[in-house]
Amino acid sequence: MQTILPDLLQPGLDVVFCGTAAGRLSAAKGQYYAHPQNKFWRILHETGLTPRQLAPAEFPELVRYRIGATDIAKYVSGMDKELPRGSLGMPARQDLHARISTTAPKILAFTSLTGGNKFLGGKPAFGAQAATIGSTRIWVLPSPSPAAHWNWDAHRHIWHELAAEIRRLRT
Repeated sequence: MQTILPDLLQPGLDVVFCGTAAGRLSAAKGQYYAHPQNKFWRILHETGLTPRQLAPAEFPELVRYRIGATDIAKYVSGMDKELPRGSLGMPARQDLHARISTTAPKILAFTSLTGGNKFLGGKPAFGAQAATIGSTRIWVLPSPSPAAHWNWDAHRHIWHELAAEIRRLRT
């Protein structure tokens, strides 16, 4: 079975951003965070994690900045509420755990509360979490998706806090 989007994982990454599953447009284009109203690429540049705003088609360039990308559910696409039942279940979570254990980025950052909730269980708050995967720290971020715009303005500062933490880890 082929994944919807290829993992952008390798040893030595500072952060891996993890969505729940590729959105419909991302799946169609074969690019992470491809919806033109998705704030992912803008916030990476705004926080200084990338020196310029990359386009979704440039996602392979992220590794130049020690950034990776993946999803919990690798074989399905759509909005969270559209995903087949069980697609974010234990097998997908165990697979993500194995992929992160193998590459050991400094931080795994879920790009939504849903992703953090499905992986960690319970209802995590935004920001750094107590849980780890080996030495990999876990963060939960507000979703940059246009479907979550209601939550963005009040919580976008969490992305800036993550970027500050990454800069600290780099020194």
